[in-house]
Amino acid sequence: MTIFFGTLLSLTRMTLEPRQKKEEEIDRKKKILGAVVNVSEYDSEEILSIYNERMKSIVVNYDNKIVENDSKGNKIIAENINVQKNYKLDPKERMYPIFMYKNIESDDTEAYIFPMFGNGLWDWISAYVALEKDLNTVMGISFDHKIETPGLGARISSKEIQDRYKKKKIFDDTGNFISIKMLKGENNQGINVHQVDGMSGATITGNGVNKMIFHYLECYSSFIEENKLNQSIKISKN
Repeated sequence: MTIFFGTLLSLTRMTLEPRQKKEEEIDRKKKILGAVVNVSEYDSEEILSIYNERMKSIVVNYDNKIVENDSKGNKIIAENINVQKNYKLDPKERMYPIFMYKNIESDDTEAYIFPMFGNGLWDWISAYVALEKDLNTVMGISFDHKIETPGLGARISSKEIQDRYKKKKIFDDTGNFISIKMLKGENNQGINVHQVDGMSGATITGNGVNKMIFHYLECYSSFIEENKLNQSIKISKN
């Protein structure tokens, strides 16, 4: 009986594993695309088709050098990098995926998408931040979280909150890095181009979002500084 059920479980796992991997791929690519397009308009197959047609990716290290293979010589794929696992490493030891959303006709990059990871109130939060080709203006942002308070911090994954980041700037007029800060509370007045309105009752989540965005934009700063205002990517190879 033990052998029978053990074999049955093993066969079930083998049968379901390819489907699970496909669902994980779709979910990951949906989140990346969610920073630049309204993914709710598309089904799973359309998501994969759009991704394959319009997205390209690279992996760089902290010094903006392309990383193509790991220490064992295996090819590194940006989509397979576990940003959560990388988060535990020293920033200078991490690998940094960069996703580029292309114009279909010209093949020019329309947006650069940077994955991020941090801590909210109860558990992890993450984001994909898309910058326009000037590498200064936010085109869009896609937040995710594990456990945040329903109706409060959990609102970071809502369209309402994510839309507040569009057209915000990460540099000031003199080129100094400012990042983007979610303010405390809601319905704030006099919000500038580096600020977004906050979420009532979710100060800790907002602080976590601010810290995450600032930290990762700093980590990507070598790439951003070398390529902002240019349409051609300037990256060194190892």
